Amino acid sequence: MEDSMPKESSTNKLEFEQEPMMKKDEAEGGGGGGGIVLKQKLSLLNGITVIVGSIIGSGIFVSPKGVLQGTGSVGLSLMVWLLSGVYSMIGAYCYAELGTSIVRSGADYAYIFEAFGPFLAFLRLWVECMIVRPCSQAIVALTFAYYVIEPLFPDCDQPEVPVRLLAVVCIMLLTFVNCADVTWATRVQDIFTYAKLVALALIIVTGFVQLGRGEVEHFHNPFENSKTDIGEISLAFYSGLFAYNGWNYLNFVIEELKDPYKNLPKAIWISIVLVTGVYVFVNIAYFTTVSPQEVLGGAAVAVMFSKRLYGVMWWCMPVFVSLSTFGGVNGILFTTSRLFYVGGREGHMPQILSMVQIQRLTPMPACLFMGALSLLYLASSDIYALINYVGFATWLSIGMAIVVLMYLRWKRPDMPRPIKVHLIWPIIYTVVTVYLVILPLYASPTETGIGLAIICTGIPVYVIFIAWKSKPKAFTRYMDAMTLALQKVLMVVPEDKKVK
Repeated sequence: MEDSMPKESSTNKLEFEQEPMMKKDEAEGGGGGGGIVLKQKLSLLNGITVIVGSIIGSGIFVSPKGVLQGTGSVGLSLMVWLLSGVYSMIGAYCYAELGTSIVRSGADYAYIFEAFGPFLAFLRLWVECMIVRPCSQAIVALTFAYYVIEPLFPDCDQPEVPVRLLAVVCIMLLTFVNCADVTWATRVQDIFTYAKLVALALIIVTGFVQLGRGEVEHFHNPFENSKTDIGEISLAFYSGLFAYNGWNYLNFVIEELKDPYKNLPKAIWISIVLVTGVYVFVNIAYFTTVSPQEVLGGAAVAVMFSKRLYGVMWWCMPVFVSLSTFGGVNGILFTTSRLFYVGGREGHMPQILSMVQIQRLTPMPACLFMGALSLLYLASSDIYALINYVGFATWLSIGMAIVVLMYLRWKRPDMPRPIKVHLIWPIIYTVVTVYLVILPLYASPTETGIGLAIICTGIPVYVIFIAWKSKPKAFTRYMDAMTLALQKVLMVVPEDKKVK
């Protein structure tokens, strides 16, 4: 792995700044050994809010249509929501072993790199950093903006320009917060995760009240009209699993988690159990008031629910949805900037992205780059199509990471493993994941083909910028000069080598 690390160059000239700034950091209590590194500031509670806040976005509020459409009945749809949570728990259990045996930020990128080398790891990094994450962030920011101004336009469509401008403000504000202070970013994540849980708790309590009133019309024959076609049920399962996407996000920032050997598995288990329970009970609450036909109609279910039951206070639900999505944007930005950061550290991204701001001790260049890339996608009208093209790559990479677990059991049986799962769990997860990767080839062959082509665009980038070592000296001097100039502007330096 060390062969792929960036070589020392003139980009390190600002390292003379480290000593005085280290002293300042120690004087302010930021120590933990001093030096210019990302500190372990994430507590167990922060870890839980990173996972829960990243999983719960706008989908559960807006429309659980995909699951119901594939199952055809209330009862079967609730089973799919529950089984999707169980499947995510199995994956999270496997990631607990990976995260405590390979304690490096980057999650599946780091695990694939460790087992299969730089090429496959780079392709994972390429599609995730350059397309999936910034596109997702732009989409979630648009959803935030849409729901913020919905109470101002209750009976008509929101104007597109103000929605996009508000999304820009959202991304720029959270980019600033993440550049300024890790503690600020985690507080934002904590507060907005609490807000979305309060909103969901309100829906669940209201649902229980409705059940107590005898509103059980849609539960009399819960499995009536259930579909038996395995293809349609599989698509429902696919939709359910996408709603749980984000359960592995804490692994992306594990180097900043306090006592990761204890807190990573605790945070994963608490988060997945909590989210699974919330998802199932929220869907039960919806069906006390909203009919399956209305859900399939594509309406914003939570807003319809609130308009029918909360009277003049119906506007609180769009506000809660906007708070939920604001926290979602922060979670994506916080974790993805660390992916850029690790990629730069391994020589797979420009070296500037692996540097730390000497006063703030944040990966400022990585945060700025992620924010800028999201703003670029925000200007596009095709971001929804683009994310659909490469969505299957998420399951492919997670599946490969689980294969890494089994591969390392074979190749490195004596490797320290604070948590060791029974092999039946990664085998089950891998089998199901293979099916999830193959399913889009059957259901959407054209879109999947385009997605594979997009992933393959990373191959020439890898060959030219990573594998080709004897680049022209003029190119190397230019890159070094650009990196040094950015270091001076942003006041960033490479992180200190960590003592193992």
